[in-house]
Amino acid sequence: MLFFICLLSLAVGAGAGSVPISPADVLAILGNRLFSLPLPEQISANQVSILWNLRLPRCLCAFLVGGALAASGTVMQSVLRNPLASSYTLGVSSGASLGAALVIVSGFALPAVGFLTLPLTGFVFGLGTVFAVIAFASRMDRGLQNQTIILTGMVFSLFVNALLTLLSVLEQNYMQQLILWQMGSFSGRSWEEAGILFVVLFAGVLYLCLFSGQMDMMTFGEEAAQTMGVDTKRGKRKLIVAASLLTGTAVCFTGTIGFIDLIAPHVARKVFGPAHRYALPVSVLFGGAFMVLADLAARTVLSPTELPVGAVTALIGAPFFAWVYFKGRRAEA
Repeated sequence: MLFFICLLSLAVGAGAGSVPISPADVLAILGNRLFSLPLPEQISANQVSILWNLRLPRCLCAFLVGGALAASGTVMQSVLRNPLASSYTLGVSSGASLGAALVIVSGFALPAVGFLTLPLTGFVFGLGTVFAVIAFASRMDRGLQNQTIILTGMVFSLFVNALLTLLSVLEQNYMQQLILWQMGSFSGRSWEEAGILFVVLFAGVLYLCLFSGQMDMMTFGEEAAQTMGVDTKRGKRKLIVAASLLTGTAVCFTGTIGFIDLIAPHVARKVFGPAHRYALPVSVLFGGAFMVLADLAARTVLSPTELPVGAVTALIGAPFFAWVYFKGRRAEA
């Protein structure tokens, strides 16, 4: 049923817009482009171009980014045993934003990669921030306790955000562009970007699934996991870096989009239980479908004005965040 919902969300996302395309026409265009089937007479070349060159790459990128963020959030919440944990907690988003901002302001471009300079720089900065967080936390706490990692990540994230704010003030000509990038958007996404995101998501989720048993044991606590033979310190490093890879890749292509990595894991565990062999793939599917619908709302609610997709997810995610937090407080009381 969830897989059917994912297909339905992609079909709705690809067909809805200022130029509506029916599901039957969507299938006909796909058949023509993929299998050279003849097009019905009522389908114009303009509709084919809109669907194939604009909407499908955008919807696929939205789905893949949502799946990557959801998988990352599932891992972070399990490893850190905190229902509010995510890669954003460790500064991935802040680091990627700073790297992208430096590229935007300086106009720097790598001759070998061209349009990939911005996402590549953002990814390197995001992953570098995570390595810095882990290295600093290891020096402060050799046991690499969860609270130490979260606190260190928050400190680094605040510091990097301060640098980003300073850069925006100093380069006011780019302020609007930097602010919009930090809110996230799937406008102008291409098939090449969708291909890169697919490879990273597929490889990352496949790798994380190998640790589903260890993540199940980590949810019982570090001491319990160690008695069951899990090297928690090494396992944390591997899982945090893998989750950060997914988030860093997603963020550097589309900008900062929050709360998907918080909502999707909770919904997956609520419906399918806490076992990660189910929770992880279900989170990917739900996160992808949710992101496609959020992007659809962002570009249609106030059409022709397009909202940042990060604003749409925040409108839904912020109340959800508060609900999870206060529900946990009541349970502790």
